[in-house]
Amino acid sequence: MAPPRPESAAGLPASQRAVTLYTIGFARKSAAAFFGALQHAGIRQLLDIRLHNVSQLAGFAKRDDLAYFLDALCGARYRHELLLAPTAELLAAYRRRALGWPEYERRFLALLAERRVAERLPRELFAGPTVLLCSEPTAARCHRRLVAEYLQRAWGGLTIEHLE
Repeated sequence: MAPPRPESAAGLPASQRAVTLYTIGFARKSAAAFFGALQHAGIRQLLDIRLHNVSQLAGFAKRDDLAYFLDALCGARYRHELLLAPTAELLAAYRRRALGWPEYERRFLALLAERRVAERLPRELFAGPTVLLCSEPTAARCHRRLVAEYLQRAWGGLTIEHLE
């Protein structure tokens, strides 16, 4: 009798499968570069984790326009997820430089823990190729990186890829 074979990834429940979580910012990107990166990665869902998603400064990344372009160009869904956004007070303090990055990072990670994000968001939400969106051009000093790393620590089996 042959030894039992390990289950394939497809046979595992979504909560146990390895998942790649992508992140992207739209600032300093053309629409062609932005949507091209999403298409190349095979993104099927975009989680917008910005606090404000309708600013005129967002250009093609304003909520309604973005939802349309995602569907038309990538066949992807749009979802605004405020549970993963900073509070208005925290964001304002960082923008006016009342907080440096290390303190912002500490407070934002505490906020994610306080909100019990890893418990409240189902891991299955991230099962398809999903990307976290914010405005910063790179992930180095952006809360999207902090969210991805927080979920990676909380859930395990999560690989992070920044589409920069």
